[in-house]
Amino acid sequence: MESRQLPCQIERVSGRIVLLLEWEKLGNDYSARLTGGMAHVGAVAVGNFDSISGRASSSVITAPGHREDELALRGARDLSEASRSTTVFIVGIHVDSITKKEIGEIVSVSKEMIDELSGILREG
Repeated sequence: MESRQLPCQIERVSGRIVLLLEWEKLGNDYSARLTGGMAHVGAVAVGNFDSISGRASSSVITAPGHREDELALRGARDLSEASRSTTVFIVGIHVDSITKKEIGEIVSVSKEMIDELSGILREG
């Protein structure tokens, strides 16, 4: 019987919300989700690593009216490259009456969190 790794997490405060990046290993692959404010599914991306070329690619599906697609796409690709595996990355961040400045801060902190997780996955 295969043992399952418990979910791990990185948490950061960005303005009025707490961002939470959680992940778990699924066999040789990974599942991760980034949520903040009112958690939901805004975008889902799948990242694949091609061991022959040494490159990762990703594809995204976005719920109508949501804007998390760029974070999901980047996260899936970066995490697949770092882990050299397939990843599923779900992003859902919602803040009522959000400002452009808050959006920029949330995106910046989210990218830092994805970079931190990429480093963790590279280390194995």
